[in-house]
Amino acid sequence: MAKQRVDILYQDDQIIVVNKPPGVLTIPDRHKPELFNLQHFLSETYGRAWVVHRLDRETSGVLVFARQAGAHRDLSLQFEKRQVQKHYLALVDGLPTPREAEIDKPIGPHPGQAGKMAIIRTGKPSISRYRVLESFRQFSLLEVEIMTGRTHQIRVHLAAIGHPLAVDPLYGKREGFYLSEVKGQKYQLAKHKEERPLMSRNSLHAYKLSFDHPVTKKRMQIEGPLPKDFGAVIKQLRKWGK
Repeated sequence: MAKQRVDILYQDDQIIVVNKPPGVLTIPDRHKPELFNLQHFLSETYGRAWVVHRLDRETSGVLVFARQAGAHRDLSLQFEKRQVQKHYLALVDGLPTPREAEIDKPIGPHPGQAGKMAIIRTGKPSISRYRVLESFRQFSLLEVEIMTGRTHQIRVHLAAIGHPLAVDPLYGKREGFYLSEVKGQKYQLAKHKEERPLMSRNSLHAYKLSFDHPVTKKRMQIEGPLPKDFGAVIKQLRKWGK
């Protein structure tokens, strides 16, 4: 398994918290177990690591793993009882109105497309809360808290209100974020060169996780810095997209 840098945000003998890079798997791929994944990496580096929750491969951000069976049971129960607070940063198309709201729409498998989720009447109850942190001409940066943990929940909910992630080929309209879209006519590319996207994965980052330590019971709040690609996009939007 190829090595990759993984930022450790916190660790002790019970838990280890990482800032997952985009494009990295949380657990092994069933069809390609040789691919780099955090569970194997942490187990090989720090001793056995139990998976408590997951993030999509293209989503970056804070993940907690248990290092003991008892810690795994305790944390899993906290997630099950919705005692864990999960906050994300999401760059979306347009400006949501109102600027702060709750999205309460059931989510289930898309009836006609495998691997995709949708808002359907028979889906599982799903609740997300968002607020606009910063707005630009074509885009907005949101903080989103999810009260439930459905597959693709944020991506589905934001698309359902007409403001999909700025980069999301499955639920949105872009496979990448290009500076030329923001700078317009001011953008100039050297001759014979092809423009590369500043970001080529879902514009979603799990930036804050709050939970009770499984042994000390102390409330912990851990934040993960934005990765370089997401930070570069926000920097350019602040410069050119106001």
